[in-house]
Amino acid sequence: MQQQRIVYDDAITRRFIFASVLFGVVGLLVGCIVAAQLAWWQLNFGIPYLTFSRLRPLHTNAVIFAFVGNMMFAGVYYSTQRLLKTRMASDLLSKIHFWGWQAIIVSAAVTLPLGISTSKEYAELEWPIDLAIALVWVVFAINFFWTLAKRNEKNLYVAIWFYIATIITVAVLHIVNSLALPLGPLKSYSVFSGVQDALVQWWYGHNAVAFFLTTPILGIMYYFLPKAAERPVYSYRLSIIHFWALVFMYIWAGPHHLLYTALPDWAQSLGMVFSVALWAPSWGGMLNGLLTLRGAWHKLREDPVIKFLIAGVTFYGMATFEGPLLSIKSVSALGHYTDWIIGHVHGGALGWNGLMAAGMFYWLVPRLYGTKLHSVKAADLHFWTSTVGILLYMLAMWASGINQGLMWRATNPDGTLLYPNFVETLIAIRPMYIVRLIGGSLYLAGFLLMVWNLWKTARSGQAVDGETTVVVEEKAPEAVVVGKPAWVAIVTGWPLLFALAIIGLSFFLGWSSPVRAIAIMGAILALGEFAWIVARRNRETGGPSWFAIIEGRPLAFTVLTLLAILIGGVAELLPTILIKQAVPHHGEAQQPYSPLELQGRDLYVREGCYVCHSQMIRPFLAETQRYGDVSRAEEFIYDHPFQWGSKRTGPDLHRLGGKYPNLWHYTHLMDPRATSPGSNMPPYQWLADNKINVKLAPKKLALMQKLGVPYTNADVDGAEARQKAQAEAITADLAGQGVQVAWDSEMVAIISYLQRLGRGPQDVVPAVPDGIETASTTGGTP
Repeated sequence: MQQQRIVYDDAITRRFIFASVLFGVVGLLVGCIVAAQLAWWQLNFGIPYLTFSRLRPLHTNAVIFAFVGNMMFAGVYYSTQRLLKTRMASDLLSKIHFWGWQAIIVSAAVTLPLGISTSKEYAELEWPIDLAIALVWVVFAINFFWTLAKRNEKNLYVAIWFYIATIITVAVLHIVNSLALPLGPLKSYSVFSGVQDALVQWWYGHNAVAFFLTTPILGIMYYFLPKAAERPVYSYRLSIIHFWALVFMYIWAGPHHLLYTALPDWAQSLGMVFSVALWAPSWGGMLNGLLTLRGAWHKLREDPVIKFLIAGVTFYGMATFEGPLLSIKSVSALGHYTDWIIGHVHGGALGWNGLMAAGMFYWLVPRLYGTKLHSVKAADLHFWTSTVGILLYMLAMWASGINQGLMWRATNPDGTLLYPNFVETLIAIRPMYIVRLIGGSLYLAGFLLMVWNLWKTARSGQAVDGETTVVVEEKAPEAVVVGKPAWVAIVTGWPLLFALAIIGLSFFLGWSSPVRAIAIMGAILALGEFAWIVARRNRETGGPSWFAIIEGRPLAFTVLTLLAILIGGVAELLPTILIKQAVPHHGEAQQPYSPLELQGRDLYVREGCYVCHSQMIRPFLAETQRYGDVSRAEEFIYDHPFQWGSKRTGPDLHRLGGKYPNLWHYTHLMDPRATSPGSNMPPYQWLADNKINVKLAPKKLALMQKLGVPYTNADVDGAEARQKAQAEAITADLAGQGVQVAWDSEMVAIISYLQRLGRGPQDVVPAVPDGIETASTTGGTP
């Protein structure tokens, strides 16, 4: 037994804080710009790289992965070293992680405005950057688990549990959702298509929110809130329930993003049930955080750190109430595709993540520079500015979203649409877009005040690294629990066996008669009672609990966490991916895209049209009246990736093909208000000047062959000729209306794709009428 002095690596924490603050300013500034563009379309300035549809993915990636990501890494590196009482295993790996992550962020900032995108929300980055993300994440994981292995504290504190879950789950999510075949250095196609791709994407998308924006921040809450309050966590037992219930249940909830879509109904219902059930563990964690402050509530008046942390936890409670509420089918029918969802996600990002980040920064920076916070009054002003800004933003989006949903479904007494013109909804909610901008600008102003305060604080001191002295003991032999090795006690422990039994029995519920289902539920209850009796007897004899055994064994803890998230993922994804009957292949439903249409589809992705438009008509009377027949799963079997969208700033496009003549599409893309007065869509005039790469057509078809799209070798060989023939037919049609455009222009390619939506290749382009249809006669605008 000997004493050892440990000097922590706090330089890595300072670097990540600096990066988080820097990219936080960038992300929030871009957010204010895109918010302004919704109210005043002229702010796109006619520049391709500044359109709302290209900047919006930049905004989301900057806030999620640059601002919150760097903040999360700062908190993890600082708290992990102190909880494990050891320095990070490798300073070199820490530096590689930091610089690698910043390089990824810069790559995103360059590629997304250029239109280099996969179109998969929160996963828009192309395959070389995806590979870099995986490599940097592996570096982070190695450093973290290596540090666990050399720790000087046997038991793992609750924050470490959440960090383990984050590292493991994000790796699984990223790898599965990023599976793609590359066409070139900056272009790839998802290996999944249509319904399967949508399910995989939102399994990833929802759980990216869960395991990148929630679990690591909960770990940070469990460390920094007790530190700031100088109180222990309210309930250790509640934290155990919170962790395991959250980790197991969250992974099932992704399908609630796809309610009333072409996704199989069983998957939708499963996602809804688990989403509603998430209320319990989420609010358990919130209450555990709030009640940690018992006996110290007076600090809420005095300490800005406590203000930010408690407000952040409160917004977590609000977001985790609203999320399950929105996952209920009847509520989703109103709220999905509207601004209500935008208000919800910003409540989580700005309220939960943003306020927790500010509280952590105000607590950390003075300690990292051996000084006091420069201005408590400025921090208080930041708090109120940010809180008012968030509330204005959320209230505006709630009002806007509910107004949209009600207007879209409103009908006259005779059953016809009360607001047939989609633009009418945009005009109605424009004031809310302005209020949204005001709220976001207030939040940005408060953030800039924090930047100044932290900068002055750091300048008033100098960088210091924390240190401690630990007693290093010789490694003890492997523990024996009730006469057997610890690993045997873990594998045969009643919590694990009971959980596996529940999962196994539950899988039979769907195929059981009511009598058998009741019998199965009775068996589950009996098993639960038996497990409780055994656990109680074990405690009475003085033996350690099952959780106490695994808590000090990172490998066992990590494996069990991995199993908890894989069970939900496998049960949810495999049936839809592997069972062909889930998505019937009817040849008449959809044929592969022509070479020109495939080129146009890639332009649709590049311009980010999915950001404002959906391609999914839900089974509601108002939607079928407005857009056409309900979308069917088999219609998307050759869509790599899917384009269902998640927000309607413009109308649905799934049945757009053949609805308007080619001239309408040309005019609409050149000047949207010429066909749709009141539209906030920017013009896309560069499409008429830019040329497609005609040589890529056969390469794209050949790659699609590998993905299972039934192109023949003859299709591939004749791709260029077919592409030119179809393009010349469109240009001849436009020329007859007095519009001259090159056959190989991007405009012609994207028109061919728009004319194909919802139609088979055998359908002909409609004859051109004498005049151009307008929004008032057609009932909407793309």
